[in-house]
Amino acid sequence: MVKLIDNKISSVTPFSCSECWQNAQSIFKSLSKETLSRLEEVKICREYEKGDFIFEEASSAKGVYYIAKGKVKVSQLGVDGKYQILHLSKDGDVMGYRAVLSDDLFSCSAIAMEKSHICFIPKDIFMDLVASNSKLALNIIHLFSDELKKIESNLTKITQRPVKERVAQALISLKNKYGFLEDGKTINVLIKRQEIANMAGSTRETITRVLYHFQEIAIIKLEGKTIQIIDEKALFDLGNLLD
Repeated sequence: MVKLIDNKISSVTPFSCSECWQNAQSIFKSLSKETLSRLEEVKICREYEKGDFIFEEASSAKGVYYIAKGKVKVSQLGVDGKYQILHLSKDGDVMGYRAVLSDDLFSCSAIAMEKSHICFIPKDIFMDLVASNSKLALNIIHLFSDELKKIESNLTKITQRPVKERVAQALISLKNKYGFLEDGKTINVLIKRQEIANMAGSTRETITRVLYHFQEIAIIKLEGKTIQIIDEKALFDLGNLLD
Protein backbone atom coordinates (compact mmCIF):
# COMPACT_ATOMS: atom_id res chain seq x y z
CA MET A 1 0.00 0.00 0.00
CA VAL A 2 1.26 3.48 -0.88
CA LYS A 3 0.80 6.06 1.83
CA LEU A 4 0.68 9.81 1.37
CA ILE A 5 3.34 11.65 3.35
CA ASP A 6 3.56 15.47 3.35
CA ASN A 7 1.03 15.69 0.51
CA LYS A 8 3.31 13.83 -1.92
CA ILE A 9 2.79 10.48 -3.61
CA SER A 10 5.07 8.43 -5.79
CA SER A 11 2.89 8.25 -8.90
CA VAL A 12 1.35 11.40 -10.34
CA THR A 13 -1.07 11.23 -13.26
CA PRO A 14 -2.16 14.57 -14.77
CA PHE A 15 -5.59 14.66 -16.38
CA SER A 16 -8.17 17.17 -17.50
CA CYS A 17 -11.06 17.81 -15.10
CA SER A 18 -12.42 21.08 -16.48
CA GLU A 19 -15.97 19.73 -16.72
CA CYS A 20 -16.10 18.21 -13.23
CA TRP A 21 -15.95 21.63 -11.54
CA GLN A 22 -19.57 22.05 -12.63
CA ASN A 23 -20.72 18.91 -10.78
CA ALA A 24 -24.11 19.73 -9.24
CA GLN A 25 -22.75 18.72 -5.81
CA SER A 26 -19.57 20.80 -6.09
CA ILE A 27 -19.02 23.89 -3.96
CA PHE A 28 -17.22 25.36 -6.99
CA LYS A 29 -20.28 25.21 -9.26
CA SER A 30 -21.01 28.95 -8.88
CA LEU A 31 -17.54 30.16 -9.89
CA SER A 32 -17.07 32.14 -13.09
CA LYS A 33 -15.36 30.69 -16.17
CA GLU A 34 -12.40 32.97 -15.55
CA THR A 35 -12.00 31.72 -11.99
CA LEU A 36 -12.38 28.10 -13.09
CA SER A 37 -9.67 28.67 -15.70
CA ARG A 38 -7.40 29.91 -12.92
CA LEU A 39 -8.10 26.76 -10.92
CA GLU A 40 -7.25 24.64 -13.95
CA GLU A 41 -3.82 26.29 -14.06
CA VAL A 42 -2.92 25.83 -10.39
CA LYS A 43 -4.55 22.51 -9.48
CA ILE A 44 -2.42 19.40 -9.10
CA CYS A 45 -4.12 16.18 -10.24
CA ARG A 46 -3.17 12.80 -8.86
CA GLU A 47 -4.36 9.24 -9.16
CA TYR A 48 -4.67 7.21 -5.97
CA GLU A 49 -5.00 3.45 -5.74
CA LYS A 50 -7.36 1.72 -3.33
CA GLY A 51 -5.99 2.01 0.20
CA ASP A 52 -3.81 5.06 -0.48
CA PHE A 53 -3.94 7.89 2.04
CA ILE A 54 -4.88 11.18 0.38
CA PHE A 55 -4.06 12.99 3.59
CA GLU A 56 -3.38 11.78 7.11
CA GLU A 57 -4.67 12.79 10.50
CA ALA A 58 -2.41 15.30 12.34
CA SER A 59 -0.58 16.27 9.14
CA SER A 60 -0.29 19.87 7.94
CA ALA A 61 -3.20 21.13 5.80
CA LYS A 62 -1.48 22.61 2.75
CA GLY A 63 -4.62 22.77 0.63
CA VAL A 64 -7.98 21.19 -0.14
CA TYR A 65 -8.76 18.08 -2.15
CA TYR A 66 -11.49 17.78 -4.77
CA ILE A 67 -12.70 14.34 -5.88
CA ALA A 68 -12.90 14.41 -9.66
CA LYS A 69 -13.70 10.70 -9.78
CA GLY A 70 -13.66 8.06 -7.08
CA LYS A 71 -14.80 7.03 -3.62
CA VAL A 72 -13.10 8.04 -0.38
CA LYS A 73 -13.66 7.26 3.30
CA VAL A 74 -12.90 10.00 5.81
CA SER A 75 -11.84 8.35 9.07
CA GLN A 76 -10.49 9.21 12.50
CA LEU A 77 -8.22 7.06 14.63
CA GLY A 78 -9.84 5.97 17.91
CA VAL A 79 -8.23 5.33 21.28
CA ASP A 80 -8.32 1.60 20.50
CA GLY A 81 -6.11 2.13 17.46
CA LYS A 82 -8.95 1.46 15.01
CA TYR A 83 -10.31 3.86 12.42
CA GLN A 84 -13.87 5.14 12.78
CA ILE A 85 -15.42 6.18 9.48
CA LEU A 86 -16.87 9.68 9.92
CA HIS A 87 -18.38 10.00 6.48
CA LEU A 88 -18.03 8.88 2.87
CA SER A 89 -17.13 11.06 -0.11
CA LYS A 90 -17.59 10.74 -3.86
CA ASP A 91 -17.32 12.65 -7.16
CA GLY A 92 -17.77 16.40 -6.63
CA ASP A 93 -16.96 16.40 -2.91
CA VAL A 94 -14.23 18.56 -1.39
CA MET A 95 -12.12 17.43 1.57
CA GLY A 96 -9.83 19.15 4.04
CA TYR A 97 -11.45 22.56 3.90
CA ARG A 98 -12.13 22.80 7.66
CA ALA A 99 -8.43 22.39 8.54
CA VAL A 100 -7.44 24.91 5.86
CA LEU A 101 -9.98 27.52 6.97
CA SER A 102 -9.00 27.17 10.63
CA ASP A 103 -5.26 27.00 9.85
CA ASP A 104 -5.08 23.71 11.73
CA LEU A 105 -3.80 20.18 11.26
CA PHE A 106 -6.05 17.59 9.65
CA SER A 107 -8.30 16.07 12.34
CA CYS A 108 -8.95 12.95 10.25
CA SER A 109 -7.57 10.89 7.39
CA ALA A 110 -8.89 10.45 3.85
CA ILE A 111 -8.36 7.02 2.28
CA ALA A 112 -9.24 5.95 -1.26
CA MET A 113 -11.79 3.12 -1.42
CA GLU A 114 -11.06 2.54 -5.12
CA LYS A 115 -8.82 4.04 -7.80
CA SER A 116 -9.59 7.76 -7.51
CA HIS A 117 -8.65 10.96 -9.34
CA ILE A 118 -8.11 13.81 -6.90
CA CYS A 119 -7.39 17.49 -7.55
CA PHE A 120 -5.31 19.38 -4.98
CA ILE A 121 -5.88 23.15 -4.64
CA PRO A 122 -3.15 25.02 -2.70
CA LYS A 123 -4.18 26.72 0.52
CA ASP A 124 -3.41 30.30 -0.56
CA ILE A 125 -5.43 29.94 -3.77
CA PHE A 126 -8.38 28.42 -1.92
CA MET A 127 -8.36 31.14 0.75
CA ASP A 128 -8.26 33.86 -1.93
CA LEU A 129 -11.26 32.25 -3.64
CA VAL A 130 -13.26 32.15 -0.41
CA ALA A 131 -12.41 35.78 0.43
CA SER A 132 -13.43 37.05 -3.01
CA ASN A 133 -16.49 34.90 -3.72
CA SER A 134 -19.51 35.18 -1.41
CA LYS A 135 -21.37 32.31 -3.12
CA LEU A 136 -18.44 29.98 -2.55
CA ALA A 137 -18.25 31.04 1.10
CA LEU A 138 -21.99 30.36 1.48
CA ASN A 139 -21.62 26.95 -0.18
CA ILE A 140 -18.88 26.09 2.32
CA ILE A 141 -21.07 27.16 5.25
CA HIS A 142 -23.89 24.93 3.97
CA LEU A 143 -21.45 22.05 3.46
CA PHE A 144 -20.01 22.43 6.94
CA SER A 145 -23.48 22.57 8.52
CA ASP A 146 -24.62 19.49 6.63
CA GLU A 147 -21.54 17.47 7.57
CA LEU A 148 -21.79 18.50 11.22
CA LYS A 149 -25.44 17.44 11.28
CA LYS A 150 -24.54 14.04 9.81
CA ILE A 151 -21.71 13.50 12.27
CA GLU A 152 -23.94 14.37 15.23
CA SER A 153 -26.62 12.01 13.91
CA ASN A 154 -24.07 9.21 13.43
CA LEU A 155 -22.75 9.69 16.96
CA THR A 156 -26.26 9.24 18.35
CA LYS A 157 -26.79 6.13 16.24
CA ILE A 158 -23.52 4.54 17.34
CA THR A 159 -24.01 5.18 21.05
CA GLN A 160 -27.75 4.54 21.41
CA ARG A 161 -28.97 2.18 18.66
CA PRO A 162 -28.87 -1.66 18.52
CA VAL A 163 -26.22 -3.11 16.22
CA LYS A 164 -28.73 -4.50 13.67
CA GLU A 165 -30.24 -1.06 13.35
CA ARG A 166 -26.81 0.52 12.90
CA VAL A 167 -25.84 -1.97 10.19
CA ALA A 168 -29.09 -1.33 8.32
CA GLN A 169 -28.43 2.41 8.55
CA ALA A 170 -24.88 1.91 7.26
CA LEU A 171 -26.15 -0.01 4.22
CA ILE A 172 -28.77 2.65 3.47
CA SER A 173 -26.09 5.32 3.85
CA LEU A 174 -23.89 3.50 1.31
CA LYS A 175 -26.81 3.22 -1.09
CA ASN A 176 -27.73 6.89 -0.69
CA LYS A 177 -24.13 8.02 -1.22
CA TYR A 178 -23.09 5.80 -4.12
CA GLY A 179 -26.34 4.53 -5.61
CA PHE A 180 -26.90 1.21 -7.36
CA LEU A 181 -25.26 -0.47 -10.33
CA GLU A 182 -27.34 -0.94 -13.48
CA ASP A 183 -29.18 -3.90 -11.94
CA GLY A 184 -30.87 -1.50 -9.49
CA LYS A 185 -29.92 -3.72 -6.54
CA THR A 186 -26.14 -3.86 -6.09
CA ILE A 187 -24.66 -0.98 -4.07
CA ASN A 188 -22.12 0.78 -6.26
CA VAL A 189 -19.10 0.33 -4.00
CA LEU A 190 -16.83 -2.54 -2.99
CA ILE A 191 -16.63 -2.45 0.78
CA LYS A 192 -14.99 -4.68 3.37
CA ARG A 193 -16.79 -6.00 6.41
CA GLN A 194 -14.32 -4.08 8.59
CA GLU A 195 -15.26 -0.84 6.84
CA ILE A 196 -18.94 -1.46 7.58
CA ALA A 197 -17.93 -2.20 11.18
CA ASN A 198 -16.10 1.14 11.28
CA MET A 199 -19.24 2.88 10.04
CA ALA A 200 -21.50 1.10 12.52
CA GLY A 201 -19.19 1.26 15.52
CA SER A 202 -18.93 -2.49 15.97
CA THR A 203 -16.57 -5.39 15.30
CA ARG A 204 -16.02 -7.17 11.99
CA GLU A 205 -17.22 -10.46 13.48
CA THR A 206 -20.48 -8.92 14.72
CA ILE A 207 -21.11 -7.16 11.41
CA THR A 208 -20.51 -10.39 9.50
CA ARG A 209 -23.09 -12.22 11.63
CA VAL A 210 -25.64 -9.41 11.15
CA LEU A 211 -25.10 -9.32 7.39
CA TYR A 212 -25.60 -13.07 7.08
CA HIS A 213 -28.73 -12.74 9.19
CA PHE A 214 -30.03 -10.06 6.82
CA GLN A 215 -29.28 -12.44 3.95
CA GLU A 216 -31.07 -15.32 5.64
CA ILE A 217 -34.26 -13.26 5.94
CA ALA A 218 -33.95 -12.21 2.27
CA ILE A 219 -33.28 -8.51 2.83
CA ILE A 220 -29.83 -8.46 1.20
CA LYS A 221 -27.64 -10.76 -0.88
CA LEU A 222 -23.89 -11.01 -0.35
CA GLU A 223 -21.50 -11.73 -3.20
CA GLY A 224 -17.87 -11.22 -2.22
CA LYS A 225 -17.45 -7.54 -1.35
CA THR A 226 -20.64 -6.55 -3.16
CA ILE A 227 -24.00 -6.20 -1.43
CA GLN A 228 -27.38 -6.35 -3.13
CA ILE A 229 -30.40 -4.84 -1.41
CA ILE A 230 -33.26 -7.21 -2.09
CA ASP A 231 -35.91 -5.62 0.14
CA GLU A 232 -35.18 -1.92 0.62
CA LYS A 233 -38.38 -1.27 2.57
CA ALA A 234 -37.50 -3.97 5.11
CA LEU A 235 -33.98 -2.53 5.40
CA PHE A 236 -35.44 0.92 6.09
CA ASP A 237 -37.70 -0.60 8.74
CA LEU A 238 -34.75 -2.38 10.39
CA GLY A 239 -32.81 0.87 10.41
CA ASN A 240 -35.78 2.68 11.95
CA LEU A 241 -35.67 5.13 9.05
CA LEU A 242 -38.36 6.98 7.12
CA ASP A 243 -38.62 5.90 3.49
